[in-house]
Amino acid sequence: MTSRPAAEPAAPDIGTRTLVFALVREDGTVDAGELYAVATALGMTDQQVRLCIKRLVADGRFTQEGRGRKARLVATADPTGAVAPDAEYVRHAYRQDRGLAPWDGTWHLFAFGIPETARQARDSLRDTLLHLGAAPLQGGLYVAANPIGDIVESHARHLGVLPLLTLLTSRDLRVGDEEDPARLAALLWPLDAIAERHEALAALAAARLDRLAATDRPTGTERLTYAIELAAAFTTAMEPDPLLPPELLPQPWPGTRARTLAAQCWQALADEAGREADQEADRLRLFRLYDDVLTSARRR
Repeated sequence: MTSRPAAEPAAPDIGTRTLVFALVREDGTVDAGELYAVATALGMTDQQVRLCIKRLVADGRFTQEGRGRKARLVATADPTGAVAPDAEYVRHAYRQDRGLAPWDGTWHLFAFGIPETARQARDSLRDTLLHLGAAPLQGGLYVAANPIGDIVESHARHLGVLPLLTLLTSRDLRVGDEEDPARLAALLWPLDAIAERHEALAALAAARLDRLAATDRPTGTERLTYAIELAAAFTTAMEPDPLLPPELLPQPWPGTRARTLAAQCWQALADEAGREADQEADRLRLFRLYDDVLTSARRR
């Protein structure tokens, strides 16, 4: 009986906007010919690309020189933040993976009662807490396992609602009858959904590593496509991840393996690009966050 080849992992959902930002070169330009070529490899239509370019120009994010595939887009501002999570956040994830950020058992709690007249500030503070990995306990009360108090306080001060924010820490947290830290984490955070995103990242990185090691090496356009897919999948996995300490997570945790494979795949892409005589290596430098952080992770 012959074995069937492993199923190709589903590529992440990459929008045309993300693609344009991903192809910005060191000098802030995008080559339209390259943009259309990679878009085709990702299954996008020329019409989708044209409409995206039109919107980005209308929004003032780019200016356009020339027409069609011979055009050149020029970024009007640093675009790298459009496709990547915060660098320090990613560095912290790899520190946790290496056992360099153990949990001290402290829960960080945030409570606020902001009136409806300041609804926009209230929503912004709530969104910041969720983005930083806090979980709601009940109306206006959030908990985090990581020390994010300085960031939350700074944002509340910026919004003008600091007097309405209460910050406290505790080593004794109970929700109902549950007080075990690991079971509390499973109760408060959607760990299954977070794990699934990391498993998808791991599957994609492993498949691309196999392809990069194959005898018939991928083309330059294919490698750029892999880089964009990897960056998009990495962001999809990392942005909703509260980066709970390993002590609070089921082990083995899929995020650790996914980040390891992502670092290995990034290295393989960088090595392959470095062998080329064209400008592919320069194009891949767009993802400075990934390159800097993952290079550091690989060295350790």
